[in-house]
Amino acid sequence: MRSKLLIGLAMLICILTGLPSAAQETSTSEPPQDEETVRTPPRLSFVDGQVSFWRPGAQDWVQAQLNTAIAPGDQLFTGSPGNLELQIGPRACVRGWADTQIGLENLEPDFLQFKVTAGHASFDLRTLEPGHTVEVDTPNAAFTIDHAGYYRVDVNGERTSFITRRAGRATVTPANGEAFSIAPSEEVVIEGVESPKISSYAAPQLDSWDRWNYARTDSLLDAVSARYVSPGIYGVSDLDRNGTWRTVPEYGPVWVPTGVPAGWAPYSTGSWIHDPYYGWTWVDTAPWGWAPYHYGRWAHFNGYWGWVPGPAVVRPVYAPALVAFFGHGNVSVGVSIGGPAVGWVALGWGEPCVPWWGRPGFAHRPWWGGWGGPRVVNNVVVHHTTVVNVENINVYRNAGVRNGIVVVKQDRFGHGPITSARIAHVEAHDFRPTHAAPKVATGPASFAPSTSRGVRPPEASLKRPVVATRAPHAERGPGAGKEPNQGPAPRLVSPPQSREAAATLPRPAFGQSKVERSTADRVKTPAPPKPGLSARPARGPEEAPPANRPAQRQQPEQAAGAPPASAKPELSTRPARGPEAAPPVNRPVQRQRPEQAAGTPPASQQPPPQRLEAPRGTSQNPMPGEPASRLSPHRGEAKSPGTSERKPPAAGPVQPTPQKDRGNGQQNKNDN
Repeated sequence: MRSKLLIGLAMLICILTGLPSAAQETSTSEPPQDEETVRTPPRLSFVDGQVSFWRPGAQDWVQAQLNTAIAPGDQLFTGSPGNLELQIGPRACVRGWADTQIGLENLEPDFLQFKVTAGHASFDLRTLEPGHTVEVDTPNAAFTIDHAGYYRVDVNGERTSFITRRAGRATVTPANGEAFSIAPSEEVVIEGVESPKISSYAAPQLDSWDRWNYARTDSLLDAVSARYVSPGIYGVSDLDRNGTWRTVPEYGPVWVPTGVPAGWAPYSTGSWIHDPYYGWTWVDTAPWGWAPYHYGRWAHFNGYWGWVPGPAVVRPVYAPALVAFFGHGNVSVGVSIGGPAVGWVALGWGEPCVPWWGRPGFAHRPWWGGWGGPRVVNNVVVHHTTVVNVENINVYRNAGVRNGIVVVKQDRFGHGPITSARIAHVEAHDFRPTHAAPKVATGPASFAPSTSRGVRPPEASLKRPVVATRAPHAERGPGAGKEPNQGPAPRLVSPPQSREAAATLPRPAFGQSKVERSTADRVKTPAPPKPGLSARPARGPEEAPPANRPAQRQQPEQAAGAPPASAKPELSTRPARGPEAAPPVNRPVQRQRPEQAAGTPPASQQPPPQRLEAPRGTSQNPMPGEPASRLSPHRGEAKSPGTSERKPPAAGPVQPTPQKDRGNGQQNKNDN
């Protein structure tokens, strides 16, 4: 009995003495998640043809650069021909066709606000989290989207057409402030601004651009790399076509890019652009240059650079760049280079980022936001609750790699691409971590990701006001100054109380509408397949089914996943309807079998697999670890001859064959 009392007393003492320590550890943990950790900017994920970009503070419109992080106040314009794509979620994209101007007005964790002043835009939202809203402001009305679906907006002069598909529902609020609910598979046409005339119709057939949008999104979602990274990271499908996954015991899944030039290092092919919220943000020119530069870490092993996403986390956290900045440590370096210099290096496995953005208390502190692996300081693993003084961080593993530190003169930092400005043959020991972003004054070139002049939108489009439920919230960075391209203030209307409370637009009675739906030219519904006709011999889960005609080869100059080329979208002549693009050719669509991977040619037409080669300029030693696909052998990488390695198929997104529209028939049966 006495021994039990002594044991209980000892346990009580341990608990009491442990309370202060636990409280101390809790108090040193990271601050609660707020705007710094939940705000992810839209990504410019596809450009084709003439696409221009403008940010407040820039001197003029420039050619848009892939992988640019879009901020409130930014505007994009497509010439003819031209197409663009913005990724606004892991399963959500905004696209613009030729002669289209799209601007981002507001960016909040649960609210995205765009404006479309001219042209054709689609909002392909495969998922939309509960409580999140996407608003589309046009010259005739504001459209509020709070449900997943496919939405099409066409703006032409004084007329705006809005179409809902795939169970999409929305609310329209014209300039007079009376909100109406838009049901699924509806088309709403608004004419006029001061006294708008609103008409409702059944959604028309899918045209060639709609079908390309469907196929493009399908291919983006069918990414092998998605199994190795955290859900919610953008740009995952680009990794499939530009590298291979390996499993390294020290790091787990590692992605190794292919085709990089000699002397290449992460953060060496791109530019630093000033974001009004995040400050200096990296924009890489590689087609895969989004995920590896805003998430995870980089590691150098056996002569290879590899991107390490780390253990998967529930919610990945975006960063404008994951680098450590360096400054020269003595006068001789500045003299030999010819003036002050700025350097940076990719963060290594588990190393902390020192944010140069965000509120006081968040910035300039060691931060492992979104990193799920061990935390490493000066090559030593530390506990998650260990207090780290940023001034004591003086070792970054990748700084010791040859060409690992990228250095430019200070006057070249943030002023265009750094590829030609990079200083070669610098000694790493001459540089020291600065624990802060370079103190470089911004100029007009700091707000543009490229130096090439872009196509400027027509003045009528720039000066056209829109209807909106909220005023634009475009943050201003230093040096922004007067903004001649920002456009007039919007006509503000009250936001709809709820979609359910809004009135439903009645369709005109049959025989009383100016536009009647013809039945003679509707697509005939095919007969269902009969038993025995669709039987096929058994094949492996990765084998592509045969096709009935040879695969159409893509032209070298055409970007992967490009929509059907046309000089300019042609508008139909249907009265009292919004503009609708007509497809350029009259060839029927070849339907893809569900089990065939998106964009993959038939097995008989695929080129023979090639042996995996090391990136140029790297060691020819064999890559360490095992092919990552062995973890999931049922899908992924094709076998190389003579080896057991497998790599993802090099196939772009689906490019559907355009089909001539058949007038005002029923909506396409693929519109589900």
